Order: sequence, then C-alpha cells, then structure tokens
Amino acid sequence: MKHSSGLKIAVIGGGSSYTPEIVEGFIRHYDQMPVRELWFVDIEEGKHKLDIVGNLAKRMVKESGLPIEVHLTLDRRRAIEGADFVTTQMRVGLLAARKLDEHIPIMHDVIGQETTGPGGMMKALRTVPVILDICRDIEELAPNAWMLNFTNPAGIVTEAVAKHSRVKSVGLCNSPINFQKFLAAEYGVPEKDVLAEFVGINHLHWVTSAIVNGEEKLPELLDGGKTYTARNVPTLGWDAEFLQSLGAIPTYYLKYFYMTDKMLADMKASLAKDGTRADVVSRVEQELFELYKDENLAEKPKQLEQRGGAYYSEAAVNLMNSIYNDRHDIQTLNVSNGSMYDFLPADASIEINCVVTGQGPIPLAPQHVPEHVKGLMHAVKVYEQLTIEAAITGDRGIALQALVHHPLVPSVTVAKKLLDEMLEANKKYLPAFYQA
Repeated sequence: MKHSSGLKIAVIGGGSSYTPEIVEGFIRHYDQMPVRELWFVDIEEGKHKLDIVGNLAKRMVKESGLPIEVHLTLDRRRAIEGADFVTTQMRVGLLAARKLDEHIPIMHDVIGQETTGPGGMMKALRTVPVILDICRDIEELAPNAWMLNFTNPAGIVTEAVAKHSRVKSVGLCNSPINFQKFLAAEYGVPEKDVLAEFVGINHLHWVTSAIVNGEEKLPELLDGGKTYTARNVPTLGWDAEFLQSLGAIPTYYLKYFYMTDKMLADMKASLAKDGTRADVVSRVEQELFELYKDENLAEKPKQLEQRGGAYYSEAAVNLMNSIYNDRHDIQTLNVSNGSMYDFLPADASIEINCVVTGQGPIPLAPQHVPEHVKGLMHAVKVYEQLTIEAAITGDRGIALQALVHHPLVPSVTVAKKLLDEMLEANKKYLPAFYQA
C-alpha cells in the first residue's frame, strides 16, 4: 500500500477531545507512515470544538517540524476524497444524547450505559444510518480507503458496515490494548513480550490466555485476583471464586452482566450525587478544551488520560501502520466471524486476535472457547443483529425484540416503557422511526 507522495487521512469527528492523541501518534510514527494531509471533519454543532482542537493539532505539527498539512472542514466529502484511511470517532447527538442513554434506563431500574443495554441500543440506532451514509461517500470518493471505526458501539457499527456497504473496514476498541499494557506493567516487561488471547465480541470478551515471555500467566493472575479496569467503568471488584471457576479474565464491561445488582446500585448512587459517566465526561471535556485553547500548548496534555478511551489512538495508529507497512503483527480487532465461532453467524462481528497484513486483518482461531461463555455471547449477538436491522428499517417491532432479548432488560413491560421513552427522546436523530 506504499505511496511515494505520503498519505491522506480523514478523521470523522475531528472535534473530539481524543484528537491530540491521534496527532501525537502520526507525529511519532511519521518515519514509518508519512502522513501528507490530515483532514479533521466535524458538523456545524461541533465546529467550535473542531477549531480549538484543530488549532492545537496545527501547533503540535508545527512543533514537530514535519511536513504534514492539517485541514479543518465541515465538508466531509472533501476530506474523504482520495483518502487512504478514514477513521470515525463520532457521537451522533453529542454528550447530551449519551446523558439520556444513561439516565433514562436507570430511572427504570435498568443499567444505563452508552454501549450496552437500552443506552447502547439507542446509540446504535442513531449512529448506524450516519455511518452507512459516510460509507456511501467512501465508496464513491475513496474506494480503496480503509475505514477504521472506533465509534461505539464498535461491534454493532463494524458489523453494519460489513453487511451493508462495500467499504474495507475494521473496528477497534481500546479495551484490548489496555489489557496488554496492564499485563506488561504487571510483569515489568515491554509490550512486545506479552500476548493475550481474547474470546468474544466487542465489550463482551474474556481473556483466555496471558503469555509473558513465552510463559502462560493466566492461572497466576486468576490466583492473585488480578484484573484490569478502565476510567469509564466503576472499580467494583470481582468475586475471586467466580473468577477461578470461570477460568478467564472478563473485560470490565462484563460487570454489567455478572454484577448487575451492584453496578445498578452504583449507577443510582452516582446519578443522585454527581451524575452518571456522561456528566463526568462533560466536565472532563470542558477542562480539556480549556487547556486546548492555550496558545502555548503544543503537545497532548496528560489530563487526556482521564477520559475512558485512553490509548485508543495508539491502537488506531498501530493498525494503520500495520496495514500500510504489511507488518504481520498481532492486534485484537473487530472483524467478521467467518468460521471462527460455529455458534455465531458468519457475518457477525467478533473481537479477536488477528495478524495484520497489507490486505487487512486475518483472524486467528482461539485455542480455547469456554463452554460457559457461549450462551451470553450468542444472546448479546442476537440483540446486536436485531438492532442493526431496526436501525436500517426503523421497525419498532424489531427494536422491541432487540430490547426484550437483551440480557439486561428484565421484562417486556419494562422494554416497552423504555422503548417509548427513549425513541421519543431521540426523535430528531431517528428519522427512520418517524417518517410520515
């Protein structure tokens, strides 16, 4: 995929507070991946953020002395035209919509979270049509581009793109890279000396092997009750006996399924005290954008790591680098199942280790899939597939089935109340459901 003239990269959702991290990544890897043009795109409502973060990006590039042109635009098509890579890091409805995704379910005694359950479903319903619209632009204006999707819910969005477009795409999440960093830090070794195996789908995976310098360390980690977490998930601890018999380290997102009562109680307490995660992120973002405005700032500020998505850009830049340079390294990505899991459809998006080549990722079959995790994976995948169908058709009946069959929704009665209230709250972002 080599270009003599350098790469053109379009970042959709360029006004995101994460943008300085991806700019830092491009600067750091410039010798392996010469970026010529970096286009940051946003919508009118995000323009003030785009200007602030875009100007910081320009200062960072200037400080580096590298010949990278930074463009800020509201014209998505100009940004996409002729791009080599398009990354998506957008939030349809902004943080105000995320707040509703979290607050409304909690009022009905259901987990309120932006990537799973009713909140995750609403985020998907708002996002899938917009992403597919972007894909139509890519098909027309940059047919050879790779689209790297970091927009949540990443698994659902990645699967929708694979099923309903011709774009070459890969989904990625910062949770696996966080685990790799945790494992390397735990044993005091460089990251290249660790390899973890992930079984599952996005935000619903289990680490079934943790190899450090060629030695399996999973039993030792389970003995010590050692697990990783993230800023965006409460730090409530796992039950040691449960982890031992599970024989795997669950991602922190699985707390919503395995510790629903505790997590819901924690969310209710947070909501009453200082708001949910959306409220916290709003405050963190305001502080970050105040920092970004400083004309003397020409680097990524440390405070960015307070956001839940730390290292996501490192994951994105690693992936681009490996495709561009045909590196054949192993990364944990969201790709189509094919024949990896015989209990899931071939076109289901799964989160799995892949060898990354110039032609894209090649998934590696896991050594071992614990029998007891298959049911939950399958149930959540059915909900995801129904959600994609509902997002595209605007069919309320399919949306109801998706919600009722999500393991975190307790009954049809609750599902119907949630669906009514949440569809209404998201009305302006759901034209498919509200066509005359």
